[in-house]
Amino acid sequence: MTSGSRAADGAAVMARAVELVEAGESFTMATVVWRQAPSSGQHGSRAIVTADGELYGWIGGACAEPVLLREARRVLDEGKASLVWLGQQHDLDEIHVPEGVMTIPISCQSDGALQIFIEPVMAAPHVLIVGRSPMAVTLLDLVRDLGWRGDLVDGSEFTCCKVTPSSAVIIATQGHGDEDVLETALKGDPAFVGLVASAKRGRVVREFLAEQGVDAEKLSRVEVPIGLDLGHTGHREIAVSILADLVQRRARGELKPRSTSVSAAAVAAPETVIDLVCGMTVDAVPANRPFDYEGTTYYFCAPGCRKAFEKDPTSFINQTTQQEAPC
Repeated sequence: MTSGSRAADGAAVMARAVELVEAGESFTMATVVWRQAPSSGQHGSRAIVTADGELYGWIGGACAEPVLLREARRVLDEGKASLVWLGQQHDLDEIHVPEGVMTIPISCQSDGALQIFIEPVMAAPHVLIVGRSPMAVTLLDLVRDLGWRGDLVDGSEFTCCKVTPSSAVIIATQGHGDEDVLETALKGDPAFVGLVASAKRGRVVREFLAEQGVDAEKLSRVEVPIGLDLGHTGHREIAVSILADLVQRRARGELKPRSTSVSAAAVAAPETVIDLVCGMTVDAVPANRPFDYEGTTYYFCAPGCRKAFEKDPTSFINQTTQQEAPC
């Protein structure tokens, strides 16, 4: 998880959002919808948090930023928007909070408060169709009409370099080199692979590739036949059935990247700890001013909190211990 951030105005943030959408990357968009002075965040301030934790834009200072990064991860994982209210504990205790709003106490020296609307922007699926049959061309048109990203390539021109971890590969080579194309697709470790063929043909292809040493677990993930069963149909209806199958699988979360090496969704979130000085939740990462004391590493949201801890570590540790002690 990276901790870098870039300040940018609203237009620059929106331009960055367009770039991410065109690149097929998921991210979260955060917007300040309410503020209480002296918070540094302003009404309408926007920021993007990418899937790998890059912050682009500005919604607030040292108290708001770590909360945003943490909540953005949650929103992207759940795929649901969230309204987050950051404020002093005593203020949050005295007000009526609407249902569904998440309140997060902050302990910064200022009395400012923010409401931040965080929404996920999920990347459109990438459907890579291999083959040039009328069905393949129709499927490409349907995919693009749905707003998804689609590419069509001949089997003879297909290489694993064209496959990404977020690709759904549909092999429609109609028996012309199915085995070679499928083996190539599996090398790219895509999110999904479907073979347009009968169940009998699928067994033959799998058995052949197994004899060639292709990984059995990868072969077991190949869907064949692909598409909802619509009975005896023409190529247009087959294309519709395949698209409907993909839509259904996406709704079930089955078109997410599998590769842990490049999949941001699979990057483990850092451990979170409490800043013993101000009570903020912070990530246990080098950027959050680590300080070792008697064999334990403590982390802090700001330089002032670390300096206060350095002067008298035991007082903050004892205070925390007393608060956690049972009655």
